This record gives sequence, structure tokens and C-alpha cells, in this order.
Amino acid sequence: MMRPSQGSAAMKLKKGIKELVAEAEAVIETMTVDEVKAELADPKVQLIDIRDVRELWRDGGIPGAYHAPRGLLEFWVDPDSPYHRELFASGRKFIFFCAGGLRSALAAKTVHEMGLAPVAHMAGGFGAWVKAGGAVEKKEPPPPKPQAA
Repeated sequence: MMRPSQGSAAMKLKKGIKELVAEAEAVIETMTVDEVKAELADPKVQLIDIRDVRELWRDGGIPGAYHAPRGLLEFWVDPDSPYHRELFASGRKFIFFCAGGLRSALAAKTVHEMGLAPVAHMAGGFGAWVKAGGAVEKKEPPPPKPQAA
């Protein structure tokens, strides 16, 4: 059986990732690492790390950033969701980041459309943060749960 990606003609999308990110960045604020660093002294600003937990454990995280995995973000933001996190009802400015700045642009646009404000995302993501000499802390996976006897 041939998969769609194996056909002789490549699938043509209506919009690719470049267009989606460009549309997101036209709607939301995109901040440089230096701009983010300057805002972090404000207690009304919260950095949100949307990377997968395995990325966090492998590469570390930004001190003070709150981890909200991309796959759960909308559920954590929505106050009517059983998974809602009170942090997202705090009235803070939320600055999202991922590894390279693409997922965070899409995430910030999505939560902006849900009504969360103000939101922004960090251009270049965690990679740009590290390259600029930003502080990084090690993140460890939780210890394994004891097996029942």
C-alpha cells in the first residue's frame, strides 16, 4: 500500500507552516530574547515553555518559566475545561516559547483567539535564548513510581 507521501506527485497544501507562522506573527507580538529578558523583572509577566517534556529534560529550561505542553495548552487556558490552570486566569502577560519559535507563534495566536491577553512569543525560542547566553536550569524527570508488590 502506498502512503500519500510516497506518490509521484507531492501533496499540495492550502497553507504551509511558513504561511501559518507568518499569519500568527502578523497578529501577535513577537519579542526578541533581549526584550523578553527586560520584561522578566516584571511580576506581571510569565514565560511559558510549550516544548515537549522530553525536550525540557534533555535541554533544560529557563528559570522561572512555567511548563505548559503544547498538546494541553488550550485545555489549561480555558476556564471551562476540567484541566484549567489558574495561572492562565491571573491577568499576567504570557510570553510563549518553544525550541525554535515556530510552535510558540502558533500557540500564542491560538490562545489569543481564545481571548487570552496579552500574549507574545519569543523569536528563535529556547535556541535563541541559549545562543544569547540566557540562564538555563537542568530539569529532571520525576523518579519512577514504586511497583506494587
